[in-house]
Amino acid sequence: MKEPPAPDLLPRLGPSLIRAARRFGTPVQVTDAVELEAAAAAVRSAFPDPWLRAFSVKANDVAAIVGRIAGLGFDGNVVSRGEWAIARRAGLPNARITLEGVGKTDDDLRAAVRAAADGAPLRWIAIESLDEARALVRVARRSLPRDTALDVLFRLNPEVAPETLRELAVGAAGSKFGMTADELSEAVEVVGAGPGLVPRGVHLHVGSQLRAVDAWRDAVRRGLAVVALLGGTRASFDTLDVGGGFPILPIGDAAPDPARFARELPALLEAIPADRRPARLAIEPGRALVARAGYLVARVLHVRDRGGRQVVLDTGMTELIRPALYDAWHQIDALTSLGKPVDGSPGALEATRVEGPICESTDHLGEHQLPPLRRGDLVVIRDAGAYSASLGSAYNGRPRPPQVILERDGALTVARPRGRITGA
Repeated sequence: MKEPPAPDLLPRLGPSLIRAARRFGTPVQVTDAVELEAAAAAVRSAFPDPWLRAFSVKANDVAAIVGRIAGLGFDGNVVSRGEWAIARRAGLPNARITLEGVGKTDDDLRAAVRAAADGAPLRWIAIESLDEARALVRVARRSLPRDTALDVLFRLNPEVAPETLRELAVGAAGSKFGMTADELSEAVEVVGAGPGLVPRGVHLHVGSQLRAVDAWRDAVRRGLAVVALLGGTRASFDTLDVGGGFPILPIGDAAPDPARFARELPALLEAIPADRRPARLAIEPGRALVARAGYLVARVLHVRDRGGRQVVLDTGMTELIRPALYDAWHQIDALTSLGKPVDGSPGALEATRVEGPICESTDHLGEHQLPPLRRGDLVVIRDAGAYSASLGSAYNGRPRPPQVILERDGALTVARPRGRITGA
C-alpha cells in the first residue's frame, strides 16, 4: 500500500501518547476527547434534532466511551444483550436504546419483551427475517400484555451496490442482512397480529466505509417507498432508520462526510407525498464518531533486515484485527526514535514492514515510512478507535490493553483497566 500524506499529530498529541505509554505500559489505547467531540459535532450538525441519533455500540464497546458519546447527543444502538448491558452501564435508559442485529437469539427476544412487560421498553427492536418475526410473536403471546406497546422496525435489504469492500457491503443483494420488500411486508403482517407489538417502520444499513453516496441514496429512496406504501394502511408505521456507514478513510483519501450524505435527503423526502413521509428519521453512526479519535500506542520489540527493514511491535491483531481481517490501512507514526521523542522532524525515513506479535503470519500492519528505530521505541497506530476494543481478543493469552481517555486539559482518565493474566 502507498502511505497517504497526513497532518502532523506529534506537536499536540505526541507527548501525551508517550506519557500514556509510560504510565500504563504498552499496548495502550488512547481516545482523544477533543477529536471525539469534534466528530460528534459534525454528525449532529449534519443530522440535527429531531433526527434520532444512536451510536452503534459495536464500533466501540467501552462503557465509558459509550457514556461520553451519550453526553454528546447520541443514544445507543445494540445488537445483543451483552451490548445492551454495556449501554445501560454507560447510563442510557431502555427508552434511548434500540436492539437490532442479525444474530438475535430467543433469549434476546425474551429480554426485549420482558423489558416492555415491566414498563421499560426499548425504543424499538428491529426484525431481520420472517423466522425472527414469528419467534418474536411466539414470545410476545406468552408474556406480553395486550395493553403494552413494543415498537418493532423491519430491516430492509435495499439490494444496492455499496461503494465499499465486499466484506462491508451489507446492503448488497444476497447479503445475510435484512429482508426483501415482499418478505418485509409479510413480516409486518405477522408482527401486527402479535399482542402488544407495534409495527413502526423500516430499518436499513447499506454498508461501512462508503466511498460515495450513490448506493446510500438509492437505499434510502427504497426505504422511503416501503414506509410510504405500508404507512398508507398503518398509521403507526412512521419511522425510517437509515443506519450508518459514514466513512473514516485513510488521511488523504477523498471521502464523503456526514453532511454530504445529509444533502441527499431533502430531494428524497420531497419525492414522497407529504402525508406518507416518515414522522421519525434515525441514523446509527459508529465508526464516524470514534475511529479518528482512537490511537493505539505500541512498543518496538524487534528491528531486523529481511530484504528491507522489518519491525515487530507488541501490538497486533488481538488489539486491532482490521488489517488482518480485510487488509485495512492504519497509518503508523514513530513517537520516539532511538529512544528520543520525535518532535515532528523525524529525520531520514525508511520503508519499514511492520508486523504484530501474534503467532499468525496474517498479523501484518503494512509498510510505513519510519525513522531509525530500536527495541523499546514507541509508535502510534492511527484511526484505531473503531472496531479495535470491540473486536479485540485474548488469543495467545494476551490481556486486553487499557482504554484511556486523553481529556481536553491533558489529563489521562482510565476508561477500562488492562486485563489481568490469571493463574500464571
